[in-house]
Amino acid sequence: MSSLVAYGDSESEEDCLDQEEEEALASVQSVPSAQTQEAVGCVNCEVMPFPASLASGRAVLGNHLGYSERSSPSLHLLSQTRANWERESCSGSEDKNVRDPATQGGIESLRAPSCFAKSSSDGLNPAKRQVTVRPGVRPYISKRQRLAASVETVNPKYPSEPISGSQSKESQILTDVSARVKPYLSEKSRAAGIPTRLLMSLGGHQGPVNKAQWCPVPHLSHLLLSASMDKTFKVWDGTESGRCLRVYTCHLGAVRDACWTPCGRQLLTGSFDNTAVITDVETGQQAVKLDNQFKVMSVVLHPSSPEVFLCGGYSSVVKAWDSRSCKVVKVYKAGIQQTLDILFLRGGQEFITSSDCVSRDSADRTLIAWDYQTTAKVSNQIYQERYTCPSLALHPQEESFVAQTNGNYMAMFSSQKPYRMNKRRRFEGHKVEGYAVQCDFSLDGTILASGSSTGSAHFYDYHNARMLHTFQAHSQPCLCVSQHPVLPTTVATCDWAGEIKIWD
Repeated sequence: MSSLVAYGDSESEEDCLDQEEEEALASVQSVPSAQTQEAVGCVNCEVMPFPASLASGRAVLGNHLGYSERSSPSLHLLSQTRANWERESCSGSEDKNVRDPATQGGIESLRAPSCFAKSSSDGLNPAKRQVTVRPGVRPYISKRQRLAASVETVNPKYPSEPISGSQSKESQILTDVSARVKPYLSEKSRAAGIPTRLLMSLGGHQGPVNKAQWCPVPHLSHLLLSASMDKTFKVWDGTESGRCLRVYTCHLGAVRDACWTPCGRQLLTGSFDNTAVITDVETGQQAVKLDNQFKVMSVVLHPSSPEVFLCGGYSSVVKAWDSRSCKVVKVYKAGIQQTLDILFLRGGQEFITSSDCVSRDSADRTLIAWDYQTTAKVSNQIYQERYTCPSLALHPQEESFVAQTNGNYMAMFSSQKPYRMNKRRRFEGHKVEGYAVQCDFSLDGTILASGSSTGSAHFYDYHNARMLHTFQAHSQPCLCVSQHPVLPTTVATCDWAGEIKIWD
């Protein structure tokens, strides 16, 4: 019972102390405005004593309950209150600017001690409360503020590529639809034809253009990608204005191969600086940059999983990369000197690699078929003639593919096991002579086009291997002929001198 009585007395005495604290604070705040200067002077001259009522109350409460300040939170609060009161009173003599009514405005410059901030603040207006952050404690940041900060911050790992000249503006090239392409989008695809006239000539590359490819997305098919040995790759308006829309300079070596992603918003490139890069078409920002530790000759995306791509080049292995994790997921060991080209067959379960491995009597490893999942060789007895194959092309509809050979002809193979070569159908009439001359099918698969070391472009009938048309496209070796995916008679050609031409 005695402990209960003592507890009740302590509560009543604490209430009395709280009331005395409020009265003491009210007495400080109720100083008339006319006596403000006098009050300030008193504060600056001497230390304001701690209220006697609070001191006596603390002593009575401690003696009555019989326990120390350290063990009692209420007594500790009172001792802290006195310490704060004396500290702020002493600091007033040093900081006159804070307590000067002329600068702070009236009696409000006499701030109450921090221990009275809760009791003296107006509960109806919480904005007046001063929130103090203790040292070593991080303030809370909401999720919305963190997300907003992360969006505004630029990732230093993938900086945006500089865009020169008139390209500094954020022109949205992926939202424009060419007026020349638009009428064909709503129509049924027409049969492919042969170009007869020069539409425009595109200049700007300072080195040989290894690859020219139209965007595979129909409404963006006016965009033309070019990769050059001058360490750059560009995107052009290839159907109307012919101007260069973007210049990408993310490589330190010659850009050997390049291709569009299926969505048309990114570009995959391989370079002699040992890297493969995925670049955003619109902004020029590098999404992925991977070091292969060998000069990259060919890059190709997986047909059903575009986040996976293969890299081959001056190495005895072919690497499969996952662009999401930036890691090598598969390695295909061929035991050859270098890989010239890579071609995925339909479905993506198997692919063909072309190499420069030619023995004295046969070329048993010139073309190798691989199983994508198991990394095993399916066949290396596909092509038996002693010619290397610098490029490969898959027929868009039939189960077949063609290989450009240094024997100055294109050989046709079945894309199903055992990948037999069709010896009755051979596309010849152009010259290769050691250049990386590429070949390409029309969208309906009826026309097969090829460049030539003589600078001419050749068009063959796929079904009977007869040459349909040829014309002199360039004065230097023509390395690539790319047929438009929507416009039936439009093609792009590029040459060893760095010139690109559009024909229709």
